[in-house]
Amino acid sequence: MDDVEEIKKLKARYFRSLDSKDWDTYAEVFAEDCVVDLRRAQGELYRGRKDFAAYARSLNLVQSVHHGHMPEIDLNGPDSATGVWGLEDYNIWEDGTQNHGWGHYLETYVKREGRWFIKTMALSYLRIETDCPQPALIAGKDNTAHLRGLNPAATPTL
Repeated sequence: MDDVEEIKKLKARYFRSLDSKDWDTYAEVFAEDCVVDLRRAQGELYRGRKDFAAYARSLNLVQSVHHGHMPEIDLNGPDSATGVWGLEDYNIWEDGTQNHGWGHYLETYVKREGRWFIKTMALSYLRIETDCPQPALIAGKDNTAHLRGLNPAATPTL
């Protein structure tokens, strides 16, 4: 499969594993030496997969929905690429607060041993709304197990 499509699949796996709280799969989309910059989103700068994965596991999310749109992916060589993704996310936190945001991911990718990873990621928001109506359905932490793993469609639970 073409490298651009593999990078799109990588980012789709990022979103799915984040929203299903599959933290092992989520960590695996990042290079071990990744740098994740959340400072423009009122967060911190993380260096390395281990530190960023620990941060992600600590998130007190009841439910999140993240969508990436309109990827602009440029291959810079056989093992490197850059990407910009439009973002929309919706989060419900354990304390009951909510936010709905729109923004962008700015990323670089590296291909190692035939597999693409996120090497750097910077998140920025254009708009965040915090006065959100209560959603009609909340899947919660327990109703996402069917989305976990590298290829959940291969083992449907019908």
